[in-house]
Amino acid sequence: MESVLKDFFNNYTDFSEKDLALISGHFKPKSIKKGKYTLKEGEVCKDLLLLKKGCLRLYYLHEGVEVSVWFAFEKSSAIEMYSFISGKPSSYFIQAIEDCEIIYLPKAELNKLLKQVPEMETLMRKFWEDVILNLLTRFTALQKDSAMTRYLHLMKHPEYLAKIPQKYLASFIGVTPSTLSRIRRRITKAN
Repeated sequence: MESVLKDFFNNYTDFSEKDLALISGHFKPKSIKKGKYTLKEGEVCKDLLLLKKGCLRLYYLHEGVEVSVWFAFEKSSAIEMYSFISGKPSSYFIQAIEDCEIIYLPKAELNKLLKQVPEMETLMRKFWEDVILNLLTRFTALQKDSAMTRYLHLMKHPEYLAKIPQKYLASFIGVTPSTLSRIRRRITKAN
């Protein structure tokens, strides 16, 4: 079984070896080159992705400007929740910002597994709860915290600074690239 899959499962619930084998057989591997998309605006999100290697970002366009919403790193999931659940076209893009290796579970396969493996309901409930709590935390930070505070928070997560280009980081914390440069200079001067 894929270690990324086992890690994902262990975050949410325990499965028997038999159930783990059944579930893992439904995931499919895929490589995505840097700059390519797993989802584009107007498409329906039909897959739950787990990253083995690389980094993906979810973003939308606002008046022609790309606004980064989140990033998925190795051993994490990637999904556009609204489109996946509703079956409606997405307003977002999911793009590889470096070469990626993923495994994915099509929604149709997930629905089969939900009927076959009762523990999948628990896993998915806890997964959705986790996604919702992360979205609420991010939304609150964007409304409440200063750009400096949001950037200082990112500094506690070195994978962001190591993998994400500055222009994407800027939009992620809700500022322009030039404002982010000023924030970084202030931090450097303070140290």
